[in-house]
Amino acid sequence: MNNALELIGLRKAYPEFVLDDINLTLPAGSIMGLIGENGAGKSTTIKLILNLLRRDAGEITVLGKDSKKEEMAVKEQLGVVFDQACFPDSFRPRDVETVLKRLYRGWDSQEYSQYLDRFELPGNKTVKEYSRGMKTKLSIAAALSHHARLLILDEPTGGLDPVVRDELLDVLLEYIQDDRNSVLISSHLITDLEKIADYIAFLHRGKLIFCENKEELLDRYGMINCTQAQFEELDKAAVLGRRKNQFGVEALVDRRRMKQGGPIERASIEDIMLYIIKGEKQ
Repeated sequence: MNNALELIGLRKAYPEFVLDDINLTLPAGSIMGLIGENGAGKSTTIKLILNLLRRDAGEITVLGKDSKKEEMAVKEQLGVVFDQACFPDSFRPRDVETVLKRLYRGWDSQEYSQYLDRFELPGNKTVKEYSRGMKTKLSIAAALSHHARLLILDEPTGGLDPVVRDELLDVLLEYIQDDRNSVLISSHLITDLEKIADYIAFLHRGKLIFCENKEELLDRYGMINCTQAQFEELDKAAVLGRRKNQFGVEALVDRRRMKQGGPIERASIEDIMLYIIKGEKQ
């Protein structure tokens, strides 16, 4: 099994929104960051992978299995974390275990206890008494305690302080040290994804703009700061977006198409996303 996840021609249509022809591949042992503005289709894509929505077209293969035909076998190998904890407010950590060990054949009580200790989650408090960060940690602990091979996270770090976010990112990096494990994580916190992701998939208005290796992506794109006159001399085929300011023009460029010399600064993933979405075209 070389790929943890494959989406081929995935489509879901609503009256005012269409997720259309999504094709992406997540190699096993990797982390893929799913980015895009609100309403771009990130959560819809995740719900389709989990069969929480019915697709209109396309194929989804998870861990080498058809996600529809072998749904139960697939979900046994998935760990899922949403932006809000899904456990009842009255539950304590052991109540969570009581339910989940009946659902997952691979449930590991010892591993769950180790995560509770590591995250310093008090066993005598209910979910209602937990902070947002503690709820997220509990969700992560539950998702990782049945030996899942694919972890899917939808905005798990939103609203968390930097210390908690960094702790959770460390957990994800440790998780993929086993090259059978993989992660798909949707987040608006692009700097987090830039730290840990191997691949970046960018959705915009229901379309997949790109799905590429992160390092190749950062090598490919760059930022140029220049005067308006200098901008006019650029090969416009290399310019993906620009913004004018009081000093001149700032532009996102494709290094491979640049014919002129001159300094090109490194573009961040956030730069790439913002300039493609909001930057002026030619």
